[in-house]
Amino acid sequence: MAAYRHYLPSLAIATCLAGPALAEPWYPYDAVEITPPFSADGKSSPVSYTPLEKAEKPVSICVSFPHMKDAYWLGVDYGVAEEAKDLGVKMHLVEAGGYTELAKQISQIEDCVAGGANAVVIGAISYDGLNNLVAEVAKKGIPVIDLVNGMSSKDVTAKSLVSFYTMGFETGAYLAKKHPKGSEPVKVGWFPGPAGAGWVEDANKGFLEAIKDSAIVALPPKYGDTGKEVQLKLVEDVLQAEPDVRYVAGTAVTAEAAQGLIRERGLKGKVDLLAFYMTPGVYEGIERGFITAAPADSMVIQGRIAIDQAVRAVEGKEFIKHVGPKIFVVDAESVKTVAKTNILPPAGYKPVFEVE
Repeated sequence: MAAYRHYLPSLAIATCLAGPALAEPWYPYDAVEITPPFSADGKSSPVSYTPLEKAEKPVSICVSFPHMKDAYWLGVDYGVAEEAKDLGVKMHLVEAGGYTELAKQISQIEDCVAGGANAVVIGAISYDGLNNLVAEVAKKGIPVIDLVNGMSSKDVTAKSLVSFYTMGFETGAYLAKKHPKGSEPVKVGWFPGPAGAGWVEDANKGFLEAIKDSAIVALPPKYGDTGKEVQLKLVEDVLQAEPDVRYVAGTAVTAEAAQGLIRERGLKGKVDLLAFYMTPGVYEGIERGFITAAPADSMVIQGRIAIDQAVRAVEGKEFIKHVGPKIFVVDAESVKTVAKTNILPPAGYKPVFEVE
């Protein structure tokens, strides 16, 4: 770790759950580095992440999101916008409108690069579908940062993301602990998100791996876009087809959308909800007792780190190539002590598309 003069030793950090005020620095932050970088089975090592104080030259960063339809990406937007302001760089954000809009995402990024972006940060719609584009951008000497969702491209400069395999695994492990092997079997409806997205496939593998030696019986995955209407319809269909379902687990949108349905049908306490990542709606649902648990992946920090990586790459400074915040599970007990700072956007936050 001596090579990274901006990364403090892991022991120097107080736990990220301590919850400083919003006005105070978000760093140093408890994180995990993967070595070798970009490897599926790399070694995880604790690191403490501290960004640059300011950019040393003018930098313009293009940020591309799949959509801005749910609070998760709003949180990532808060992270990239705030870090761009902190570092004193320009940021232009585009969003494609949904996980079916791969061609639009590619076109938007091409326009960004043509417009003079010095670096590109991508929340990818498809695990493999942007590889040709990334190769072309990289050939121009423009750094590409893989943010949140994951891409299979070997031409990316850095990754700021967590393992969605671990997110799914932690969610499944939470259930497996409640219903160990040998106890009465219980059914779980499983809603991992849009088919084909890298983060969805990873979460699906992790969840199924965690429950395989337990009394949890997972129904076949129900894939769908992370719009509330789509997820609500999927949950309604499963509850009708499988009236003895004990849990509904899936995306944050799934859990948020299902709360009203569970109340309306008088199923509270009979069908419990879990999400495999955190949003403000999931956090509030846990506080109110309508959602059982969810791992927190600190999406705000993922956004902040991606901007810092981009600036470091443009300026030729050292950076960790593959890193993400440490994951921890929030439930009814721990939600009382977990501060929202850094794991969620502020209440009432509106999307920011430009930082000048």
